[in-house]
Amino acid sequence: MRLRALLAKELLDLARNRVALVPVALVTAVSIVVPLIVIVTVPAMTGRSLAEGSGLADAARLLGIATTLSDEALTQLFLFQQFLLLFLVTPITGAMSLAAHAVVGEKQARTLEPLLATPITTLELLVAKVLGALIPTLAISVGGLALYLAGIAAFGEPGVFAQMFSARTILLIVVLGPAAALVSLQAAIVISSRVNDPRTAQQFGVLIILPLTAVFVAQFTGSWWLSTSWLLVTGLGLVLAWVFLVLFSVALFERETILTRWR
Repeated sequence: MRLRALLAKELLDLARNRVALVPVALVTAVSIVVPLIVIVTVPAMTGRSLAEGSGLADAARLLGIATTLSDEALTQLFLFQQFLLLFLVTPITGAMSLAAHAVVGEKQARTLEPLLATPITTLELLVAKVLGALIPTLAISVGGLALYLAGIAAFGEPGVFAQMFSARTILLIVVLGPAAALVSLQAAIVISSRVNDPRTAQQFGVLIILPLTAVFVAQFTGSWWLSTSWLLVTGLGLVLAWVFLVLFSVALFERETILTRWR
């Protein structure tokens, strides 16, 4: 009940400051528009097929991706799946400012002291802070993903839309995306409880984007392919990392120190 009340408070605060969700909407829009421009609009304007000379269809066949499709459809499917990685970045970048501001902002607004004086536990407080930032951004990300898939259904080659619903895609969106966001947001909460400036927490927390960017580049260059098994292992690893960060943040969070460290 206390966790639910804390979460309701976080969501109510966000509802009063909806402009904070603008970065989430912008990143989601980019994640939808850029792939459609690269994969659909540019080839249509130039009159040149994506499959011509790219070798992506052959690479997709080697990876066992929907080998019955035509070269053009297979190339589109390969690229649309690659661009799905952008939806991992959306909840992280969008919610980072909310999470980083969570503790520092409460202190600056003079609302942290009465909150810490209530019977809530540190675990409940920190989990509510993370979920308060994660739930709205994931909701926007899911809406963006629905538009992305609708764009594929409308403009993609025959067979591409149906093949998007694979075990790899489901793991990427349902497991890896939320898990990566949880790790990043929990790290921002930990740092937010120990620094005086929300921008510092935001800069440290966003560091998780660096390995995601490396994975994104490796996927497009063919240096590394995130198979279904790799996605599952990585997702479970991130969940365990989040649990560790939760326990670490509870141990690190000292109410009396936090109440007296800011001047």
